[in-house]
Amino acid sequence: MCGTDYYYSLMPDLAKKLDEIVPVQRPTRTHFANSGTEAVETALKLAMHATGREKFISFFGSFHGRTLGSLSLTSSRAAQRLGFKRQVLDVVHMPYPNEYRNPFNAEDCGDGGVVQGAVNWIENRLFITTTPPDEVAAIVVEPVQGEGGYVPAPAAFLKELRRICDEHGILLVADEVQSGMGRTGKMFALEYSGVKADIVCIAKGIASGLPLGACVARADLMDWKKGAHASTFGGNPVAIAAALKTIDLLQRELVANSAEVGAYLKNGLEKLMSKYDCIGDVRGWGLMIGVEFVKDRASKKPDPELRDRVEIETFNRGVILLGCGANSIRWSPPLILTKENVDVALEIFDEAIAASI
Repeated sequence: MCGTDYYYSLMPDLAKKLDEIVPVQRPTRTHFANSGTEAVETALKLAMHATGREKFISFFGSFHGRTLGSLSLTSSRAAQRLGFKRQVLDVVHMPYPNEYRNPFNAEDCGDGGVVQGAVNWIENRLFITTTPPDEVAAIVVEPVQGEGGYVPAPAAFLKELRRICDEHGILLVADEVQSGMGRTGKMFALEYSGVKADIVCIAKGIASGLPLGACVARADLMDWKKGAHASTFGGNPVAIAAALKTIDLLQRELVANSAEVGAYLKNGLEKLMSKYDCIGDVRGWGLMIGVEFVKDRASKKPDPELRDRVEIETFNRGVILLGCGANSIRWSPPLILTKENVDVALEIFDEAIAASI
């Protein structure tokens, strides 16, 4: 017996709470899983089931998991795909609208910058060449790319994705596995754009480290027949209890703390950027901030070797940071971080950069 046979007593409580807070048009339904990649797999199956279509659009630099379906979306590094032959799903990738490193040509961008460039790529390239819109089940996007370099999507771009999806009957899937649950100073990063997705994938912070994933979708979409999708241990009662308490803490204080302390951290990192020409960009929201290392700000030439040295020097001084993208470092500390903690971490980061250049 498990939660797929008879509901655990707290399972409906968590589903109701997610219905209240997730940026999806209510009413919603939720499938509980054990991880982020399982939540994404649910979204992929659901999108195909609900639309009767098979194609997907994803983005270069994205990370959505390593199981075979989600791996078809993932494109942050070749090592994740090497040896696994052809992708399982029909996915086309396109450049992500990175405002620091605009991947689109001037003609595509016109006066609208990366947003117009990305929209033109979809509507005037993909839709009229390889990917007819009436065959696309979903566009899957991270509101903030994680493995790709902690790159926030422009709000205007997410609004354009919503428009494109609405015009063509395509579902908009937001992968908030890394950016959700207060990480960006809002409960979900999608809130910065005011856009509602059709499906949202959640994991990582939802249960404060216990294994839980969730795929939250419009109720009219998640109407598949009994037995179409399930997980024996997905939404186990201990993880669900942890998630309910986590959400309570987030709503009472930790989302606000992420916003306040995150702004303080970002300001400190921007001061270091003015000190060191090797910091090309500081970007992000809340406690999800990326620092990109370059040879110099004029050329913007990536400096992954320097990034690696800074990461190790910081670790050797007692602060754990991780790389992301080709040449960036991610700041993704616990949401209980204080400004005093930030002061210590920034001092160490300053020392690590000085020792690395």
